[in-house]
Amino acid sequence: MSEHEPEQPTGEQVTEHSDDAADQTPFPGRRTPDATTAMVTALVRLRGALQEARLPLELPGAEDQRASQAEMVDQLEDYVIPRLMTLDAPLLAVVGGSTGAGKSTLVNSLVGTRVTIPGVLRPTTRSPVLVHHPDDAKWFGQDRLLPELERVSRQTNDPEALQLVSSTAMSPGLAILDAPDIDSVEERNRVLAAQLLAAADLWLFVTSAARYADQVPWDFLRKAAERSAAVAIVLDRTPPDAVDTISTHLARMLASRGLKDSPLFSVEEGPVSDMGLLPSSSVIEIRQWLQALAEDQEARAAVVQQTLDGAIRTLGRRTHTVADAATEQTEAVRRLRDDANDAYDRAVTAVGEASADGTLLRGEVLARWQEFVGTGELLRSLETRVGWIRDKVVNAVKGKPQQAERVTVAVESGLETLILEHAEAAAERAEASWHSTAAGQILLKDAGEDLGRASRDFRRKAERAVRDWQSDVLEMVRTEGADKRSTARFLAFGVNGLSVALMVVVFAHTAGVTGAEAGIAGGSAVLGQKLLEAVFGDQAVRSLADRARRRLEAAVGELLDSERRRYTDLLDSLQVAPEAPERMRAAARKVDDLRYAATHTTQVSVTEDTEP
Repeated sequence: MSEHEPEQPTGEQVTEHSDDAADQTPFPGRRTPDATTAMVTALVRLRGALQEARLPLELPGAEDQRASQAEMVDQLEDYVIPRLMTLDAPLLAVVGGSTGAGKSTLVNSLVGTRVTIPGVLRPTTRSPVLVHHPDDAKWFGQDRLLPELERVSRQTNDPEALQLVSSTAMSPGLAILDAPDIDSVEERNRVLAAQLLAAADLWLFVTSAARYADQVPWDFLRKAAERSAAVAIVLDRTPPDAVDTISTHLARMLASRGLKDSPLFSVEEGPVSDMGLLPSSSVIEIRQWLQALAEDQEARAAVVQQTLDGAIRTLGRRTHTVADAATEQTEAVRRLRDDANDAYDRAVTAVGEASADGTLLRGEVLARWQEFVGTGELLRSLETRVGWIRDKVVNAVKGKPQQAERVTVAVESGLETLILEHAEAAAERAEASWHSTAAGQILLKDAGEDLGRASRDFRRKAERAVRDWQSDVLEMVRTEGADKRSTARFLAFGVNGLSVALMVVVFAHTAGVTGAEAGIAGGSAVLGQKLLEAVFGDQAVRSLADRARRRLEAAVGELLDSERRRYTDLLDSLQVAPEAPERMRAAARKVDDLRYAATHTTQVSVTEDTEP
């Protein structure tokens, strides 16, 4: 068995992986309890900020950032925070690699007895197995290292369990974990393998002569290099005559990918005993290297600190990328919300204008109103002049209760149609805006209803709202005329007649109709106002009209807001918090500040210690 030192990488290769060279100082081994507590607190807050962030919209790159976010939360929970709180815990070496690389056989051979069972069918290892010295059992309880996994002492294939094996063959201070295959056909195995590798102090990465160039292992090794994790490579199942050639090529690949300092071991293809063990000589170098780490407290601490600091440093950097993705989500939600609000704001404005500029005083409404007030000399005179005697107006009214009711029905129908028309238009505009983006298209698809049309019960809601408004107008007139009910004028018009007159006044509030309709609509409104003034007086009429107008606007606004909420509630359900990106950035900055302060303190301490 031989260990091959990799060739030195070229200058170009060194440059490729030296972007963070100025930030490679390990998190200092000597630090005060207060500094440790501060860092743990900062990391807990970082975890909280990451957990609270939502990236629900299918924006470019969102899927990758969601995966990154989940990985970071898992690593904080499974490794970084627990490890920082238990720095004296044994060094955990996770044995991971490709399907069929011989991980379980290697673990058994290193321990010297069968502790994990290789499988005949793929995927082989389905449940992780952790081997430790009996004195170290306390370190691997439910509160540390993937706490969601049940701890068992029996053999199992349950992927939700972590099998703990106590063995005196293990050196105190070192634990070895046999992980599932990183390229397993079972997704749960792949996810668990990635979590376990992220929770390792040391990656003992096993590959084979046939699989060492596969892409999946190198994706994991790239991540290890990015966070300066401690890694050792085992080239397993290698034909004796190919050991030198393959190991040299693998060493060059490692160096070119930022892992030139990672130990590389080779295990030749050979016989396996009935117990499933390789000859002791085949793994002696790996066993001795691991034992030396276990026995050397400073070396063991250095490995832990290298991996721990690399993880913390990388978490801080990656958090900013997730925060950028969260900012994009916030902006996308804001744009979608603005599009929906704009569509319905325009509808509210349009209904308000059409119900105040005389537009409604045409067709059926106008015909029924003319029947009520009469269409003879009075209306003809109103088309040519504005002034008249109040009593003449009063005496000219021919209205009867049933005729007033016809006006009410015509107003109800016209107002309902107007509101429904603009609700449909708003729904179409909002849907068209959302359809212009991929994220909006997915939201519309998952909405559970056709948002491009007004809701199915909107017509019924509009009818009820209009009738409620008409009842309000009726009640206002009744209340205002409480002390005038016995007067001839009040009796001549009745509550219903005065109410429809007030509606007519409201509908010509801005006198916006032009052309031939202007005289008719304007005359109708003026006549209605004079009818009201004959009973209530000028000031009271202005007050009544203003109150009726505001109540109509409120009713229309509430109706269309209920339609608007079909869109905005979808966005609210995404739980995209605008403050989430800055919360993540602030948490990451705090972690970086504590790292810098600790590193600076250690550098000053080292300088002072070396001064004569």
